[in-house]
Amino acid sequence: MKSLAVFSKGISPKNKPALGPASAFQVMVAKEVADHIRSWRFIVLLALVVFTFLGALYVSVNNIKSAVSNVQDPDSMFLYLKLLTTTDGAMPPFHVFLNFLGPLLGIALGFDAINSEQNNGTLIRLMAQPVYRDNLILAKFVSAWMIVGTLFLSLALLMIGAGLCITGVWIEPGEVLRIFAFVLVNVVYVGFWLSLSILFSITFKQTATSALAAIGVWLFFTVFYQIVANLLIGAFIPKQAVLTQMDVVRYNQLMLNILRLAPSQLFSDATTTLLMPSVRSLGPLTMEQMAGAIPSPLPFRESLMVVWPQLCGLLAATSLCFAFSYYLFMRREIRS
Repeated sequence: MKSLAVFSKGISPKNKPALGPASAFQVMVAKEVADHIRSWRFIVLLALVVFTFLGALYVSVNNIKSAVSNVQDPDSMFLYLKLLTTTDGAMPPFHVFLNFLGPLLGIALGFDAINSEQNNGTLIRLMAQPVYRDNLILAKFVSAWMIVGTLFLSLALLMIGAGLCITGVWIEPGEVLRIFAFVLVNVVYVGFWLSLSILFSITFKQTATSALAAIGVWLFFTVFYQIVANLLIGAFIPKQAVLTQMDVVRYNQLMLNILRLAPSQLFSDATTTLLMPSVRSLGPLTMEQMAGAIPSPLPFRESLMVVWPQLCGLLAATSLCFAFSYYLFMRREIRS
């Protein structure tokens, strides 16, 4: 098998390869990247993401004139951000599509990372070589994350280049920062689903089971979580007639905090704030807080501070899933 060619060449008790830990890890990452790029499932997902991006970009370009000329919109001055958010109602913006396509991309790259190697009998042969066990799971995660980062960075640069060619308007530094922050949020969001799918690939022996478990979690948080949260909160909230204004604000804030346990809600909050600088808060505001507020765009630093809890939440969830995967894999029996 190609994945073992690098490690099985010239191995004997008296003739071990002169690859150090860093060199072995780099070889494994390169092998995993090549395997992903050559696989049909990645090609299909790549085509789906690219066609979705091109479709959303085509719709936004056709409607960019009316969006920029709208003086009532405080974000109308941000031309390149409008390319990512403008829509005519027939097709959602690209960042809304990514809320659905991102998890599928992460799941597809990681649901068979470990159990397929074990089912094919290559895991025990690979671990028999003089390489560290943790190099394997690190290479699986890093290689897929590199591919995801390269994909979204390429799409962002393609969007900027298309905007320059079509409009001839120079991009502002603030827009560049927001677009690359948007790319970072996408990579972290897909990384969470990637680490979760790798966790399921270690937990379950069959690849079909791990794929269904990951897709089930995605469907729960995407479709059913908000319904369940609304039912549970609605069962404990008193009638509207007996609630004061502060009670309404408090219950709305509680509802938002519960919904933000879902990764899709964190991603939606972060991308909306970064791509729409006029968004000043992600929670309910009272009339006292709105008094004297001027509807103007926020600087990038202040928008980043607004979404910092969401970004930290996604990073923490990704780190937790990968740490649990690492722990299970390091203690797993692979000889059976």
